[in-house]
Amino acid sequence: MDIPNQDIRLPLLDAKQVSLSIKREDTLHPHISGNKFRKLKYNLLEAQKLGHETILTFGGAFSNHIAATAYAGKLRAFKTIGVIRGEELETKWADNPTLSFAKEQGMRFHFVSRQAYRTKDSKDFLQELEQQYGSLYMLPEGGTNALAVKGCEEILTEGDRHFDVVCSCVGTGGTIAGLINSKTSDQKVLGFPALQGDFLKKDIRKFAEQGGWTLQTDYHFGGYAKVTVPLVHFINDFKQQTGILLDPVYTGKMLFGIMDLVAQDYFKKGTQILAIHSGGLQGIPGMNKRLKKKNLPTINV
Repeated sequence: MDIPNQDIRLPLLDAKQVSLSIKREDTLHPHISGNKFRKLKYNLLEAQKLGHETILTFGGAFSNHIAATAYAGKLRAFKTIGVIRGEELETKWADNPTLSFAKEQGMRFHFVSRQAYRTKDSKDFLQELEQQYGSLYMLPEGGTNALAVKGCEEILTEGDRHFDVVCSCVGTGGTIAGLINSKTSDQKVLGFPALQGDFLKKDIRKFAEQGGWTLQTDYHFGGYAKVTVPLVHFINDFKQQTGILLDPVYTGKMLFGIMDLVAQDYFKKGTQILAIHSGGLQGIPGMNKRLKKKNLPTINV
């Protein structure tokens, strides 16, 4: 599936003689957009091949993966179960746009405390889930596994081989690993983590088959789901200038980082950059609710 690249024209890019295009993966599907579509593609086929009827996965209150899995499951006639971080959400999920959407698609929720959620990969935790729900096809948090990486390897196409640098948001590492595996030997991949910490390198190396990649760790804005007023202003200005809506957890931080690096002359003149828009726009209403409660500026949709 060949997704169009949109050329971006901004004064800073012209002044620095750097070109930027955005691959509009967010246009893949209205509810399973971007990297979630790619990650689920082969996993759903595998679950079907193995004869599973139920898919169980993990996520937080605003998880793009939870919303996408719920919709994709309904589309493919799977039952879905979401193990949700935060037991306090058990009585508040109806006020959460992401969880409300997932519930509308038929997803059942299994709420756990944050402490219990940290043990979600342990053998005992997983066995308890299987004892409670029966035979399951389990997807890890964020959907990242070998089949997800295989799907993300299809993001880049022959028409993208002329780009010098490919930029990606980084959550659980599956998307950037797929890009690393499918890039040319001359291309460099830059990752922009939404989380603090260096642990992501280890996760990426589990699936990445070649070098030529680095992480830019200065653009997490305090960590996952943390948003600042300057970031909101950047997202709104970017949409006004380009017509492209960015999400505040992933793509907004990535584009903020790219433009900041351009301003710092990180890229040499003539560099051609391709940024992957991985979707995630479903999380904006929930983030705007949080911003309004704090009397902060909201994202224009």
